[in-house]
Amino acid sequence: MPMALALLEEAYARRGAPPASPKLPAGDRTPVVGHVGADVPVELLTAAGLRALRLTGDPDSGSALGDRYLGRGVDPMARSVLTRLLAGSFGDLDHLVISHDCEASLRLFYALRELRRVEPGTGLPEVYLVDVLHLPHRTTARYNRRRIGEFAARLEAWTGRTLDLAGAVAAHNERRRLLAAAAELRRAVPARLTGRQFLAVANAVLHVDEHIALLERLLAEAGQLEEHAGRRVFLSGSDHDTPHVYEAVESEGYVIVGEDHSFGGPSPEGPSSSGGLDALAEHYHYGGPTAHRATVSERAAHAARAVRHCRAELLVAYSRVGDEAPAWDFPAQRAALDIPAVLLERQEYGRADLSALRKEHPCAV
Repeated sequence: MPMALALLEEAYARRGAPPASPKLPAGDRTPVVGHVGADVPVELLTAAGLRALRLTGDPDSGSALGDRYLGRGVDPMARSVLTRLLAGSFGDLDHLVISHDCEASLRLFYALRELRRVEPGTGLPEVYLVDVLHLPHRTTARYNRRRIGEFAARLEAWTGRTLDLAGAVAAHNERRRLLAAAAELRRAVPARLTGRQFLAVANAVLHVDEHIALLERLLAEAGQLEEHAGRRVFLSGSDHDTPHVYEAVESEGYVIVGEDHSFGGPSPEGPSSSGGLDALAEHYHYGGPTAHRATVSERAAHAARAVRHCRAELLVAYSRVGDEAPAWDFPAQRAALDIPAVLLERQEYGRADLSALRKEHPCAV
């Protein structure tokens, strides 16, 4: 395995631990902000000089506390994140930021805010909601610009420093560009990265500058990557904040060459580094067509384009228990494609019942 890929895998294995702090005088530390949801403008966290940690669940550790406060009807990924927060699994977080990217994230925000008020002994930090909406209206754009501006002001109040927005946006755009180049490695025929490997490459727990350096090294070492044959799959539907489902699918001989959830590869198109908060608000307003933010027709059209780009041979739509929205898109997605498609519906968190996949679309490799 090339050294860059090994280091990215190591950083991905540290999910739940914040990226290392830069060297500071003895006794000082850089504040850590835990964040949840696809609509948190991470560029602002970088611009504020904070360490950002996207919080993830753990399908193997149970979610009893999260079930107690959120109820079992909420997406189990959110229930697991709440359980881990209450157990102190993420270490010392100075602040929490939640986005309104889906109903489960919003429910998590309300639960955290109320728990902090009525049970201060939990030790939960201040929680902040970034309420970005996605309706195609001018009034929505104005609303989002105000919310993004308020969040920027809150970060300046937390840190006591002026945001370096242009520098942060430029860095995140460079990371987007490099991740898009890395995504082309698994779109190659045969693929040079598995889906599981790309999940690690995209979600390594690193400061953006360190991530950029390792992505550049990975691309330089691309000639050392193994080739991966197998039936090529585009994975649609629920988020995957852990590698469990990817590992289950690819253990059957498939290769996941693309996906449309928020832990996959980001769009290479980022906000203008000179456009300030206006450009940042516009970027998150028109974010990718995930199951919770786009119409059925938009999702179907996106799937058709992505499948062609990835040279996929099969679409697998994965819908988790408590996250039914992806299943609603499946009939239109299937109708828009010229390749087979299968729906894995009401799946347990971090698990994949592949009986329908094996029966209807067995892998030849």
